[in-house]
Amino acid sequence: MTGITLFAGCRPEVAADGGGRILAVGLGARAAAGAGAEIVELSGRTLPGLGDAHLHLGELAAQDSSCRLGGARSLETTLALVRRWSDALPNGAWVLGEGWSEDRWRVPVWPERQALDRATRGRPALLVRRDGHAAWVNSAALAAAGIGAETPNPPGGLIDRGPDGAPSGILRERAIGLVARLTPELDGPALDRALVLALRRLSRVGLTTVHAIDDARIFAALQRLRQRGHLPLRVGYIMPAADLAVAAQLRVATGFGDPWLWLVGVKGFLDGSLGSQTAEMLDGSGVQRLSSSDLTALVDGCRAANLNVCLHAIGDAAVRRALDALAPHAHSGTGWRPRIEHVQCVDPADVHRFHALGVIASMQPLHAVSDRGLADRYWGDRAAHAYAWQPLLAAGARLAFGSDAPVDDPAPLLGIDAATNWRCRTGWYSELAISRGAALAAYTAGVAFAGGTERDAGRLRPGFWCDLTVVERDRVIATVVAGRVVSRAPRG
Repeated sequence: MTGITLFAGCRPEVAADGGGRILAVGLGARAAAGAGAEIVELSGRTLPGLGDAHLHLGELAAQDSSCRLGGARSLETTLALVRRWSDALPNGAWVLGEGWSEDRWRVPVWPERQALDRATRGRPALLVRRDGHAAWVNSAALAAAGIGAETPNPPGGLIDRGPDGAPSGILRERAIGLVARLTPELDGPALDRALVLALRRLSRVGLTTVHAIDDARIFAALQRLRQRGHLPLRVGYIMPAADLAVAAQLRVATGFGDPWLWLVGVKGFLDGSLGSQTAEMLDGSGVQRLSSSDLTALVDGCRAANLNVCLHAIGDAAVRRALDALAPHAHSGTGWRPRIEHVQCVDPADVHRFHALGVIASMQPLHAVSDRGLADRYWGDRAAHAYAWQPLLAAGARLAFGSDAPVDDPAPLLGIDAATNWRCRTGWYSELAISRGAALAAYTAGVAFAGGTERDAGRLRPGFWCDLTVVERDRVIATVVAGRVVSRAPRG
């Protein structure tokens, strides 16, 4: 037999046919492979290829061209990093940065534009908070965008202001776009190269499939990479709600594409984030980014166009509004896979509705680790209903796990630990933890179902794609996509 590969020495062993699908698993793999098969020696445990149901490839690709601030533990250190980055830029360049978080500073305080003015020496600057729902800008950026004391808050956004009414330098939610639209973006060959590097990094942590929430510019670049055969892993694309009308006009539905790059659905934002204090809560706090009428129109439009909808909802009020909007379309077809993204705080009265309405809970376990202190500070007793993996699972909900990278680390093994052992180690509402098997399922079969590929991915079965993640002592040894090793850890 030709074109057969045997992945040997791992448990279970797997044989793949020439088309990149699983031929046999376990004791029968060697016999099915035959004498002429290519032998790839591996060690460790063989898992179905791990997936990530929610990340942002464009932001991952842009990291190398912006100042990374996630490691700073004080305002002073953050400003020093920005100053060094700014001083190295050519004349006229914007200072772009990402990852800062005031709650991680020794003295947690929201920064102001005047301090950033001094660090950037007149250059316009846009520094996005780690959650992507707030940004710190300087006076030059505000002037470039025409934002002053008389500028009204845009719908779904907030401009923080000082006592005199002048902008303080913090923009929240849709107000960020007033400045972001002016900043340069990677495009063309530079974007393609950056995306390939980002995808390769993802393959090294064991990912074989990702669902990328990005704009049309990123989708176009992914299409170029697919045409050249340069995608090292599979990508399901989730488009912004603003592109729904065009997709509907072109009759582009969920599943459009091929096994390497396909359309998963449409993303809509209902609220903001915990850290930026813009999550929409039942107590009336937060920011409503999408009105209930616009939400209904989005869900109805997606259903009519056969496009699955992915609704960003962090706060318990946003989660409830999402469920309410999805209720009229409950179980309206086998291909209808509505998702609520994040589900960070869910009122107990709404937990059972996920299963009842056929709604997928697309969640990111590492958010609990990163945001534990914030949840206790801002949500208090409601944190007992935050990151509620076990109650949702017990109520029959489908879980699909991811990372929201670059907000959190994309390594799925870290996410599995966060969903299982971490809560028990820390004692932080440990009753909300799930078993390792359930967490693994959420990163494999759960991701596959959420992306509409459950007949091809998420399990080690003959006929399924030969996508494998091989691990040993909580370390990724190798990543296999379509029967080909795309990443392998060095020995030793």
